[in-house]
Amino acid sequence: VDLFMMNCELLATCSALGYLEGDTYHKEADCLESVKDLIRYLRHEDDARDVRQQLGESQIVQNDLLPIIIQHRQDKALFDACIRLMVNLTQPAMLCFGKVPDDPVFRHHFLQVTSHLQAYKEAFASESVFCILSETLYNLLQLDWEQRQEEDNLLIERILLLVRNVLHVPADPSEEKKVDDDASVHDRVLWAIHMSGFDDLIKFLASAQSEQQWSMHVLEIISLMFRDQTPEALVSAGHARSAEEKKKDSNELEALRQKEHAEKHSRTLQRGTRHSRFGGSFVVQGLKAIGDKDVIYHRNLQNFKDYTHDIGKAVRRVPKRHRKAQESGEKRRSALNVRLFLREFCVDFLENCYNRLMYLVKESLIREQTQQHDETYYLWALSFFMAFNRGSCFRADLVSETMSIRAFHFIERNITNYYEMLLTDRKEATSWSRRMHLALKAYQELLLTVNEMDRSEDESIRQSSSVIKSNIFYLMEYREIFLTLLRKYDETKQPESYLKDLVESTHLFLRMLDRFCKGRKNLMVQRVKRRKSQGKKKEAAPETSPEALEETWKIVEEELKGLSESLTQSLVPFDATSETPLEDQRTEAMVRVQDALLVRMGPEALGLLRAARSVWPEGDVFGSADVEPEEELELLKQILHAKLPRSSQTAVVEEEEEEEDGPEMEEEELESVQVSETEFKFLDFIKRFATPGIVRPYLLLLKSYSKNTPHTNHCIARMLHRLAVDLKMDALLFQLSVFHIFNKILNDPAAAAYQELVTLGKYLVKRFVSLAAQNNKAYVELLFWKNVGAVREMTEGYTKEEEKRPAWTEEEEEELRRLYEEHRDSEVPDIVETLLPLLSNSNRTRRQVVTQLVHMRLVDNAKELKKPKKGTRIVLWTEEQELELQMLFEEYRDSDDVLGNIMKKLTAKRSRARVVDKLLSMGLVSERRELYKKRSRSAHGKSTGNIMTEEEFLAELTQGTQDDPVDRDDEFESEESEEEDLEEQESERSLNGGRRSQGMHSTGERRPDVENMVYALQQEGMSGPLLWLQNCLNKTADDRENDGLSQPVPLAPFTESNEEAMENKSFQRLLRKLGMRAPANEQESFWRIPAKISVSELRSAAAALKEPRGEEEDDATREQRAQALRALLLARKRKRFTDEDAGICGRFIFCLG
Repeated sequence: VDLFMMNCELLATCSALGYLEGDTYHKEADCLESVKDLIRYLRHEDDARDVRQQLGESQIVQNDLLPIIIQHRQDKALFDACIRLMVNLTQPAMLCFGKVPDDPVFRHHFLQVTSHLQAYKEAFASESVFCILSETLYNLLQLDWEQRQEEDNLLIERILLLVRNVLHVPADPSEEKKVDDDASVHDRVLWAIHMSGFDDLIKFLASAQSEQQWSMHVLEIISLMFRDQTPEALVSAGHARSAEEKKKDSNELEALRQKEHAEKHSRTLQRGTRHSRFGGSFVVQGLKAIGDKDVIYHRNLQNFKDYTHDIGKAVRRVPKRHRKAQESGEKRRSALNVRLFLREFCVDFLENCYNRLMYLVKESLIREQTQQHDETYYLWALSFFMAFNRGSCFRADLVSETMSIRAFHFIERNITNYYEMLLTDRKEATSWSRRMHLALKAYQELLLTVNEMDRSEDESIRQSSSVIKSNIFYLMEYREIFLTLLRKYDETKQPESYLKDLVESTHLFLRMLDRFCKGRKNLMVQRVKRRKSQGKKKEAAPETSPEALEETWKIVEEELKGLSESLTQSLVPFDATSETPLEDQRTEAMVRVQDALLVRMGPEALGLLRAARSVWPEGDVFGSADVEPEEELELLKQILHAKLPRSSQTAVVEEEEEEEDGPEMEEEELESVQVSETEFKFLDFIKRFATPGIVRPYLLLLKSYSKNTPHTNHCIARMLHRLAVDLKMDALLFQLSVFHIFNKILNDPAAAAYQELVTLGKYLVKRFVSLAAQNNKAYVELLFWKNVGAVREMTEGYTKEEEKRPAWTEEEEEELRRLYEEHRDSEVPDIVETLLPLLSNSNRTRRQVVTQLVHMRLVDNAKELKKPKKGTRIVLWTEEQELELQMLFEEYRDSDDVLGNIMKKLTAKRSRARVVDKLLSMGLVSERRELYKKRSRSAHGKSTGNIMTEEEFLAELTQGTQDDPVDRDDEFESEESEEEDLEEQESERSLNGGRRSQGMHSTGERRPDVENMVYALQQEGMSGPLLWLQNCLNKTADDRENDGLSQPVPLAPFTESNEEAMENKSFQRLLRKLGMRAPANEQESFWRIPAKISVSELRSAAAALKEPRGEEEDDATREQRAQALRALLLARKRKRFTDEDAGICGRFIFCLG
């Protein structure tokens, strides 16, 4: 841009500042007003940042602003205005444009602004500039807090921001062309900071108690000062190399020399003794060309080793989304004097500033008083300075602030958040990947520091290390974080350096855990306990009718007579490690007593009652301490006949969905999640690494074995050794790509430098050859990754599964063919169910018949024989059925349960969802809530205005709730039928497009079906996944509202609890109810929030996930409240009637509240 092309007003304003004559700057009279005008111009620049570019081309910072602050610093107003203008001009280009522009024109403007910033940085590499800034800042800091004005605080902040902006300017290696140990522009700026004493002011701001408001600015400046440095380089600066370092360097040099010598020797052997000017043509026997003839090779023989069929082919372009993630910029070694000064800075900072500054920054982050992503500076400082402390002269007290369980928890939480954002914010995936790598480095440094504390000579430090290790090994989220990160590794989003640090961190963690376990006989750790109980669907539950209860009580009473006094308390009525509150466990203990009585286990019920009495003696809920045996029996009888509130874990039985080609499930599972303790075994923990998803990242890193450090290769070899030797699962590594890598290592001329890998490769090949001699399918298995089951089959044989499958004789096949031909044209809804009773072999199952029909090619696939689901056969409504539905609605429209009565009387059985939709389409009801079961509440006290007594009020409330139980099984039946009618719903939605939005709005109005499903999931221990789902919906709604764009958003779980919830059938039913979309095909892995759901619908769905309160309480809560009110009313009546039995019953019922 030529100066003559500048804006005339801008050019005039720049000219009005003054002029530089030699080394003296002469300012104009209106210099201050001109600076303010430039600030005003920058405020109104366009998207291309034209004002900023023109000022950069005119070199206003180099020729005007810097000379002004150096020579006219006594003019305070002008000095402040120039500092303010330079803060604006030096702000990063990323802040100016928001991101790196994709448009070529704006990308050009972005690069122009960056080049101007680099020119500014070179101008700031002057001691005179930083001396002025240091003196000004020093004078301001000398003022007491009471003497400082608002302008003084603003100037302090602007000076810190100016230095931050200058240090933030990226280097331009192509322009600087500097090598290691040479002073770059950044090094010159650092040296100017050091010579001016500005670094001492930074340390003062970090340590002074009265200056804690600048803590985040200080940490940001320090992180930018050490941007190009590594802790190891600073530790070794100015020191002679140790014998170990010299030996390491000589070994690396020897390995390179051997490799070069071996390559030279191999080339010598390939060349003939006589040079031929003609390459010649050769026939390669045994290697077929495109046709049936052998390949003809037209090049020199020494190049034949590199021959492939791909020579001459066009290289296929790799799609951008499949390319490997790019590595960040490489580190360079600064000049020696800069490294020495930075080393001294680190020593002083650790001794005087680190703990206090990190505490202040952590508090600001927790209280959200910082800007977005400021936690990355905290993570960098933690990893950098702890590594420097560990490498120089380790002192645990210097880093005590960040050496705690709180630090582990903070980093683990950030890793989780970064990974979730990596999946959802795909446009910024690179940035999130870098932040995740930074958090992983911090976590790795914490482990290295704990490991260093183990080797300390101080007993107290070793004891502290043992306490920290006990915590991180006990808690599941710290123990399994590396399993999760390895399983979730994606090479397209995370670079190889991240994988290297992850593998090394996993190796360190396993080594520490192994050493920790060896010193202890029994190690107890926390785990998520999943208790599963199976029962037949056809098996009836214990009868609870009055007659059955009386008969049960007679049997139990006879069993308990003569036994009550001699029975000992051997049962534990509560779980001390459970997260359930103790008061809730009291109700569960009462339910356990009732369950034991229902199954006629009297001694166990009595033992539980006495054990619960010792745990909860207050209120005599389980009887008084001196209760008589007769009173105990009476209390047990009351418990047997009481209606206790039961959680959905025991009251709701969820049907498993039938597989497409499988038989109907005869059994069901009930799963409850509890946090408990268990004995930890290291070998069992290692078995969890024996999966292809975890082995594959190790092999990706092993491919670059020649570029890896010896320690990285050792970490890889150690993990593969654990799997192949310690676990005896060498067949897990019998894969073609694995053998290809080891073949490359074995043929490497410098193979002597990778002795561990060579030994492991030979061991695997030897084991595979011995297995292939026994299993002739082993060579085919090389093509596939194998899980534990496949490994067992490969090593132990494939006959076990085949033996379980009964063979079909020729007569049975002919019979099945004949029966199928006879009934194939019949209009039976399920031909398989028709064939089963006609077969001569009555032991055949549905799965066996379907499999045989497919094998005999009578049908193409098993989907054609899929069992018809209930409700899908009736799609259209006839005129008679519509008339019947209208008559039933008119008959029961004033009843308490309109829909329930209609369902009982309807001739053509349909699902509840179909009936509701038909009533809406016929206009009989305007919204679904009109069909909800009504709660009978009396308004007597409110309408008449009469003052009710307490007994009348309680009696009225109790009457309104005690006879209104909700049939939860019916509700779950309706939900199951809705799932079964999914195809029917889709067909009807096309005819009634507005129905979906109506359903979504009803979610926000707290539909009872959604409310009940949320409550049931909360009782199953899924409050965390529900909160995560609610946050996802709210965040998506905010993004769509801010961006104005709608696109499908995947619900990507990261934690194990969220993954298990997404696989839970009840949770998936809730997702469908809220309008979420299941994976459409095998290329999709996650559920998605559809793009067509509006912002209001998303907020309504999120609101529906909140815990119901007030009048929206769930039925179990209503029942508990009603029983508590009845108990209070009964206690009032007890004042009039001194009945001992009534007293016992009242105390018993009161516990239910």
